[in-house]
Amino acid sequence: MMAGLSGSVAASGTVDISLRPVMRPGSGTGGEVVSVMRVSKVQPTLRPVLRPADLSSEATAEASLLEVKSYPRNAGFERWVESFKPRAASAGISQRVINQAFRGIQYNTDVIKSDGNQAEFTKTIWEYLSNATSDKRVSDGQKMLRKHRRTLEAIERKYGVEKEIVTAVWGLESFYGDIKGDYNVIEAMATLAYDGRRRDFFTKQLIAALKILQRGDTTAANMKGSWAGAMGHTQFIPTSYELFAVDFTGDGKRDIWSNDPSDALASTAAYLARSGWQKGMPWGVEVSLPAGFNRGLASRKTQKMPSDWAKLGVRDVNGQPVRDYGSASILFPDGGRGLALMIFEKNFRAIERYNAADAYVIGVGHLADRLRGGVPLKGNFGPGERPLTEDETKELQRHLKRKGYALEKIDGKIGPNTKAQIKDYQSRNGLVADGYASEALLQHVKRR
Repeated sequence: MMAGLSGSVAASGTVDISLRPVMRPGSGTGGEVVSVMRVSKVQPTLRPVLRPADLSSEATAEASLLEVKSYPRNAGFERWVESFKPRAASAGISQRVINQAFRGIQYNTDVIKSDGNQAEFTKTIWEYLSNATSDKRVSDGQKMLRKHRRTLEAIERKYGVEKEIVTAVWGLESFYGDIKGDYNVIEAMATLAYDGRRRDFFTKQLIAALKILQRGDTTAANMKGSWAGAMGHTQFIPTSYELFAVDFTGDGKRDIWSNDPSDALASTAAYLARSGWQKGMPWGVEVSLPAGFNRGLASRKTQKMPSDWAKLGVRDVNGQPVRDYGSASILFPDGGRGLALMIFEKNFRAIERYNAADAYVIGVGHLADRLRGGVPLKGNFGPGERPLTEDETKELQRHLKRKGYALEKIDGKIGPNTKAQIKDYQSRNGLVADGYASEALLQHVKRR
């Protein structure tokens, strides 16, 4: 279901990694939602492409000069595009839209490279959550809640999905619109339909993308997204857009790319509502377990009301019984040392439809809790097992760098480089080389 968890989002304005866990199409309950990994910046080798004179005035107005990256010519891809055009026409796409959409597209080798290199490294749930609910992501999210409060409250009234949940999806998918992606979606989908590992899937996405253009929701020049075709503020792929995108502003277009995020946020709420979201029910609650708890009960198949779990000694981390919001199960997230959650099936599954990775669902849910003023997850750790805070991670990085380990930067993030250097240190010092940045590891490094 999940090939790995992507790297952290930097605190600066320049961000090139999405926080969305990798999910392969058709592998989860949502099936059609593809994750975002690397969002490429356009390289210096740019050439201007003049719009041909035969474009309509509407198309000419959208862009008279586009910057595109130049790739080696691929004759096989060009033949494939020509052979695909009749198929697009048979799907109801006009010749005008076909000509505009495919004019100037190339076989994008960056897309192929990304498709073959998704699983970069794996994070524990604590490492993932430290990024998903970083101070910046929480503070920026609270600013977005204030800035768009009237719109978000109107969306909540219409779709019955809390504004904090919608904002949390926005925060994880594109850091509130900062990393929407700059790939030409038609070019990316055509490249993957021609030469990707999942050709049928991306052929379906390509046709859906052309239908979006046919309807007039956006233009080919503005249809930008990730290499995998995830588009806009909340990263809808074309088929998900077809099913769930809405025109909330009433301008006749379902514009999820605009600087105004209203349509994108409403579309996300519509997606969650259609997936079974129940307002007023938590996604999950952190719980403490009694000594001797039967861990075999921790299964999505074992559903009980919280009052029944309380009879078995399961309570929230403050020692109080959890309210009977609905049927719930106990979850120990993979890699979640000391973390136990009571998850409420309806809402957990609704987020899961958006992305089937447990880490993603927990990240969205917990970020939403933090946006409304909730506290960080506590965990129940053995001596020294507590994961490091961002400041402690910076301290660990500084110590490792002073000792000669090849740390690229001191940023408080457990990315691939930091994790590799931690493993190297652990191996050299007779520790379990799992790359886990714990309180005990920091103390060990400081003593050396």
